[in-house]
Amino acid sequence: MKKFIAILILLFTQFFFVSASSAPKGTIRGTVIDRITKNTLPGANVVLLNSSPVTGTSCNAEGKFRFENVAVGRVSLKITFMGYKDVILNNLTLNTGKELLLEIEMDENVLTQKTVEIKASIDKSNALNKMASVSARSFTVEETGRYAGSRNDVARMASNYAGIVGSNDARNDIIIRGNSPSGLLWRLEGIDIPNPNHWGASTATGGPVCMLNNNLLSNSDFFTGAFPSEYGNAVSGVFDLKMRNGNNEKHEFLGQVGFNGFEIGAEGPISKKDGSSYLINGRYSTMEVMEKMGADFGTGTGIPKYKDFAMKLNFPKTKLGSFSVFALGGNSDIEIWDSRKDTSAEKVDFYGGEGFDLTNSANMIVGGITNTYFWGSNTYTKLTLSAARHGFKTIVDSLTPGNQAKIANYRNDFTEDYLTASFLLNHKISSRSYLKTGLFIKGLGFNLNERIYFKADNGLRTVTDFKGNTWMIQPYVQYQYKFTDDLILNTGLHAVYFGLNQDYSIEPRAGLKWSFAGNQSLSLGYGMHSQLNSISIYFRQTRMPDGSFKRLNEDLDMLKSQHIVLGYDRNLTEFVRIKSEIYYQYLNNAAVNGNASDYYSILNQGANFGYSTPDTLKVSGTGHNYGVELTLEHFLNKGLYYLVTASLFESKYKGSDNVERNTAFNGNYVVNALIGKEFVLGRKNENAKAKTSIGFDIKTTFAGGQRYTPSSVSYDGISGRYVQNFDESKAYSLQYKDYSRTDFKLTYRRNGKRITQEFAIDIQNLFNQENVYAEKFNQKTGVKSFSNQMGIMVIPQYRIIF
Repeated sequence: MKKFIAILILLFTQFFFVSASSAPKGTIRGTVIDRITKNTLPGANVVLLNSSPVTGTSCNAEGKFRFENVAVGRVSLKITFMGYKDVILNNLTLNTGKELLLEIEMDENVLTQKTVEIKASIDKSNALNKMASVSARSFTVEETGRYAGSRNDVARMASNYAGIVGSNDARNDIIIRGNSPSGLLWRLEGIDIPNPNHWGASTATGGPVCMLNNNLLSNSDFFTGAFPSEYGNAVSGVFDLKMRNGNNEKHEFLGQVGFNGFEIGAEGPISKKDGSSYLINGRYSTMEVMEKMGADFGTGTGIPKYKDFAMKLNFPKTKLGSFSVFALGGNSDIEIWDSRKDTSAEKVDFYGGEGFDLTNSANMIVGGITNTYFWGSNTYTKLTLSAARHGFKTIVDSLTPGNQAKIANYRNDFTEDYLTASFLLNHKISSRSYLKTGLFIKGLGFNLNERIYFKADNGLRTVTDFKGNTWMIQPYVQYQYKFTDDLILNTGLHAVYFGLNQDYSIEPRAGLKWSFAGNQSLSLGYGMHSQLNSISIYFRQTRMPDGSFKRLNEDLDMLKSQHIVLGYDRNLTEFVRIKSEIYYQYLNNAAVNGNASDYYSILNQGANFGYSTPDTLKVSGTGHNYGVELTLEHFLNKGLYYLVTASLFESKYKGSDNVERNTAFNGNYVVNALIGKEFVLGRKNENAKAKTSIGFDIKTTFAGGQRYTPSSVSYDGISGRYVQNFDESKAYSLQYKDYSRTDFKLTYRRNGKRITQEFAIDIQNLFNQENVYAEKFNQKTGVKSFSNQMGIMVIPQYRIIF
């Protein structure tokens, strides 16, 4: 770690003294469009607030505007246009070395003679998708890098929002309102994608590091319930992510070194004449490089190794409309071998095992092409064709006590392929209403092999062996009607048809939002949602009495969940907002054990790395989640922001024994408190050759402990090992001690004439809290103990933009 910090300091000081001959300036430019039709708004007025004298401009015939030679730092804009609601963008970051590119969406007034102002800095608590009435918000890319402890990861950033539990230091699984993390849908550029995390299994939605680099993302949406009807095959939430376009006038470059990797990026014009651009980024594992230099990150024998890339090409002006091409991919591997452990070392490896050698590798790649075509001023269509592959491979060997001989314990090798065609039509009927309808057609291909050790076989038994394909189709329709600017109805319908077993689901969605008293709103949302079971479950083999094998799970129905949410929102001041929601979710058709009466339910999938899924399932399980959430947020203003979220919830389920239990994710409560302040240094010297700022961010989290099952220990004289016996009748009845952690981040930014540099120190688990990671069991000694999550960890980062 010391060598790593030394390298970052060297890079930082190398560029720190770059000379500048005048005060640093930057460029702001962008396009103003109608939010619904996406058509440009020529003539819209854009004013640079807090400028002296006041600076303003009007959008040209293409709806574009530009400000040059603007002092770098925090800037604010006001956009006005006849018949549209005013938009104010507060505290945007303008750096040297990178132009500030904006696409500003405006909402048309229902009553054009009425003046209505929307301040976008506050409006980000709502979604970019205006069909969402409840449980939704947009987030900026800057937030993923600003929040302490987020590691520039959108998933870890989202764990600060109400209703989200993020109390696992090793993974970024998103547990929403007590649901399994596998209930989340990842969407990128309008296409559903596989798990975008390194070491991401198809049965979960998390991993230690996300491939989705925040340097590539545009503002995006996050949904935690009752989401609009264009989203399907998910029961807990949706991450709807969008990649930004590269700069179409100027070549720009980025270099970054931090916890998540060594990273380089580039963007610029392909053709300035037609406005086409490229954006590309690559990253390589920091830990792998530092491990070769002798650094110790506390992961023991398991050194995470990974690499990823992403790109987007944009061609906005062709005879057939606009086209974009995008791609994201990465691979990862790790060897956590207990046989390599230094037995003389006193500390416990964070990724260590007791009596097992584990090898894991994963890869994911997705790419696509999108065409957007405008049919007049009120209608456009979008067609996207994409392909994706996700591979996941695991090898587990148990170690014989004494001689440490390996015995094959588990093998899996899964490859999933996806071909997707997506078509949508968006039509603005009037200023009061618009319609959006679309269709997803997906081809699914699989090559699945899984083997598990069975004592009766004295070896591995193949439990999954399938190579083939199937398909699914998902049509949807959405309609919005504005009774007034203050009363908005959103309705819709989503349908899913699964070709493998002809299972289908028809899902109504509805939401109503009423704004009153100028600064308050009430919202009500309902949605029926469904999700396919994990694909490998459908092809799980069952050994019959005559020794043959049959697949008995192919006819499983989809998991279904009904959401109802009531929300209240109030602006306390121009920059402070309070929001609360209460919700109830009822889940049915949950897969449970079909051969026995026990505690198992698919609703606990992703709780651990185990593989004890029964080979025969039935869909008689149920569950329910309910709770209340509170958010108090001060949006960034004069360098200050804070965010406080609190959630109280219950998450229960019933297995095949019809006994109600806590789900594995029922932590009961989570509280997050974040605050940050940015100070501009040398503020009085407006002609300084460089502009510098320093900022700090603090985050504290308290959450209920993870659930686990009590157990006893016995000795097996035949194998010469101790055996851990779980009391399944009391599944998930115990909790680890409550989780608490404080993170601190210090950031220094320097804007020179042509280069922006940023150096940050992120101290995670500042007070070295001992949070339980898992219960460990030693087969050699029969001792049970708790291993802790990561202690205090210092993560330096250096970034340069030019």
